[in-house]
Amino acid sequence: MAKRTYYHILGISRDAGLEEITAAKNALAKVYHPDANIHTDIDTTAQMQEILEAYRILSNPEKRKAYDLELGGGKKRVFRTFNMEEEAKQAKKKPEADSFVTYWNAAQRLNEIVTKSSMLIQRESKRKSIPIKILEKFGNKEFVSPALNAELEHLSIEALKYITTLKTANIPMQYWNSETMNWLLIQWGQGVYPDHQTLLAQYDVYLAQNKTSSERMKLNNENKQFHHHLKKLLTYAL
Repeated sequence: MAKRTYYHILGISRDAGLEEITAAKNALAKVYHPDANIHTDIDTTAQMQEILEAYRILSNPEKRKAYDLELGGGKKRVFRTFNMEEEAKQAKKKPEADSFVTYWNAAQRLNEIVTKSSMLIQRESKRKSIPIKILEKFGNKEFVSPALNAELEHLSIEALKYITTLKTANIPMQYWNSETMNWLLIQWGQGVYPDHQTLLAQYDVYLAQNKTSSERMKLNNENKQFHHHLKKLLTYAL
C-alpha cells in the first residue's frame, strides 16, 4: 500500500523546488491553521503539525536528501504527528500523487487564473469597443498591448491543465470554488471519508443542513459566474 509521505501531505511532486514547497505550505496553512477553524467543531492542530513537519524536512536540502534516500531505500519513517503503520493500514491502493491536496491545489490555482483572466478580458472588451485612435490619443496604450492576447492564451492553456486534473478525479465543477474545496480538504484531512465521491456526497448533506436557501442560491450564482468566466477564458485556447 502507498505510504503517506511529506510530498503527499503538501500535494507536490518529488521534484518540486523550494518555491513550490513554500507556496504549498503557505496555502495549506491558511486552511488548516487552528485559528482559521476556531468557529467550527473541527480540530486541525494535528494536520497543521504535519504540514509544518513536512515543510521543515523538505525545505532543508540536507534533511530532504536524507529523507529521499529513506523513501528510495524503502525504510519506514515515523512522522511525529501520526502513526505510519496505522496510516498504511487505512491507505487505499492508489498512487502517491492521488492526494486530495493535489485536487485542492488545482482548484485554488484555477480560481486564481479565472479571477485574473476575467480582469484581463474586461480590459480586452474595452479595447474592442473603443476605437484604437482614441485610446492612443489619450495614452491608454495598455489596452492595445499585443501581449494581452498572448497572456490570456497562456492562462487558458494553464487552466486546461488544472481542469483535466479535477475532471480526471471526477470532481464536478460545482465543487471547484475555494470555499467548498477548503471544506472538502479539511474533511479529507480528518480521514473520515474513504473516497472522494463519499466526501462530495457528505458536502451536499452539509450544504443542505447548514446553509439557508439564500446562501445556497448565492453559492449557485457564484458557481454560474465562475463557469461563465472560465468558458470565456477557454476560447483563447482555441
